[in-house]
Amino acid sequence: MTKTKEELLDILSRFQLDEKVVSAEPFGNGHINDTLKVTNEKGEIKYVLQRINHLIFTNVEMLQNNIHTVTSHIRKKLEARGEKDIDRKVLTFLPTKEGKLYYFDGDSYWRVCLFIPRSKSFEEVTPELSYEAGKAFGDFQSMLADLPEGAIGETIPNFHNMEFRLEQFHDAVKTNAAGRLDEVKDLIREIEKRADAMCIQERLYREGKLKKRTNHCDTKVNNIMFDESGKVLCVIDLDTVMPGFVLSDIGDFIRTGANTGAEDDENLNNVNVNMDIFRAYTRGYMETAKSFLTPQEIKLLPYGGRLLTYMQTVRFLTDYINGDTYYKIHSPKHNLIRTKAQFKLLQSLEEHATEMDEFMNQYLN
Repeated sequence: MTKTKEELLDILSRFQLDEKVVSAEPFGNGHINDTLKVTNEKGEIKYVLQRINHLIFTNVEMLQNNIHTVTSHIRKKLEARGEKDIDRKVLTFLPTKEGKLYYFDGDSYWRVCLFIPRSKSFEEVTPELSYEAGKAFGDFQSMLADLPEGAIGETIPNFHNMEFRLEQFHDAVKTNAAGRLDEVKDLIREIEKRADAMCIQERLYREGKLKKRTNHCDTKVNNIMFDESGKVLCVIDLDTVMPGFVLSDIGDFIRTGANTGAEDDENLNNVNVNMDIFRAYTRGYMETAKSFLTPQEIKLLPYGGRLLTYMQTVRFLTDYINGDTYYKIHSPKHNLIRTKAQFKLLQSLEEHATEMDEFMNQYLN
């Protein structure tokens, strides 16, 4: 962060703040945007200032319109339910003095939201937290289920489009930019073997059997704020909220939260699916999401875990073949290590597929 304190305070002065602020300091451990906590004269954190990463989110206007549409819609739903303390249950972004949803300083894009007091987030995933997370993301989707089509746009086009990810993969294999193909022939074979089965959602969509919904697309426990007693307050990190298939949101949680190892675990014996976490998340999710899901979607939910894990395997391997141009790496083989760890998780999910499908059947009967 290269801005001086004076420059940051000048940026803050462009927004409709309710009180005088005196400092903005780095906050949290997000990987995409730069986040700062903003304090008032009493030293209380009142706002969160973010510099938007416009290399990833190239259409900032659409991004901020999406977030405004989604948070306004959720706020109305919470009001209709008679909820109290709504400012802690949905993010509140403040406009600039010109009424815009962001401020551009000639170099970077900035936004400000209210800080949620008496809140916390968790990094560790347990069955108890997974159940609460399932309920939270299911409720989030449920409140947005009646958003009209076209109300929000794709902030990262084709983000969870498997056909598109396979096109990128095939281009990488054809070009062999880093001369690494011989080393990964076995993995390429495994990916090709599953390619057709992993494009089900795009085919069903074209046949009119699967609809696009408003998804979060980054369903991790640390994207939920909890109150002092461990009750869910709200879902945060809304940059990737966009139209897609419900399989994305349950699938990404299974891929990240139900993995007994690390995403880049070199010891593949560590990597398996934690069925307790799968069951807990799914139970919570179905409690709040079942009302709007179709039988087709419910049946496919466990497949979502396999799909998102396969997709990430493909993306890591694509990047390795291309010479590591997308993901940050910490060693020359990092993307290959990630690929193998994701593939091991995929194999574990495949081994548990029947058990997962049987668990879902209770919601279909």
